[in-house]
Amino acid sequence: MKNGKTAFITGATRGIGKEIAVKLAKEGYDVAINYRTMNEEVEKLKTEIEQNFDIKCALVQGDVSKFEDAEKMVKEVIETLGKIDVLVNNAGITKDGLLMRMAKEDFESVIDINLVGTFNVTRNVIPLMIKQKSGRVINISSVVGVAGNAGQTNYSASKAGIIGFTKSLAREVASRNILVNAVAPGFIATDMTSVLNDSQKENISTQIPLKRMGEAQDVANLVKFLASEEASYITGQVIHVDGGMIM
Repeated sequence: MKNGKTAFITGATRGIGKEIAVKLAKEGYDVAINYRTMNEEVEKLKTEIEQNFDIKCALVQGDVSKFEDAEKMVKEVIETLGKIDVLVNNAGITKDGLLMRMAKEDFESVIDINLVGTFNVTRNVIPLMIKQKSGRVINISSVVGVAGNAGQTNYSASKAGIIGFTKSLAREVASRNILVNAVAPGFIATDMTSVLNDSQKENISTQIPLKRMGEAQDVANLVKFLASEEASYITGQVIHVDGGMIM
């Protein structure tokens, strides 16, 4: 059943982003799904969401690392769905490697998509939320943005930047009834972790008090809560979904 609200999720065609889009659609949000390259899976996701839930689903193509694309995407969402009540900045990439071997391009591309992309989209959405005097911005960070991880200086820097961005923006817009929070997933079973072999996965599990990886649904459940009225007194927070890795 529709709840009268609209959510815009970046990088939402697979993994955590896809699970968030489906979860919010199930809760009655009209959803706008950002993607970079059109393929059968993108169209299939839109069809499945519209057939399974009584909501509108818009596909919005663009590269979040480009300010002009972000501006265009936000305009498309407004034209198609009318407003944006919830923004989920999920788009992100990894290009892992030890710093001494990391190419400048690999550092910059991760920062550009993960951190600059979060700025680009949020910068274009915030004026709309200020005008309507309400909104939720939910940024997907990572536990490595808090604790660091060898071989991920670029990714860790981008996710740590998102945490600082989240806390600062939360202070700027709280008086306008706009809540800004970050979600910090740990090891979640997605395409990114599927490349790990059994030995690597077992080693990771030993570092997690719950002794297992999380599921994309675990992250989506928290995003659903933060987007809801039940979270109306929570802002500027970084909430971990990591099975107890970071305590």
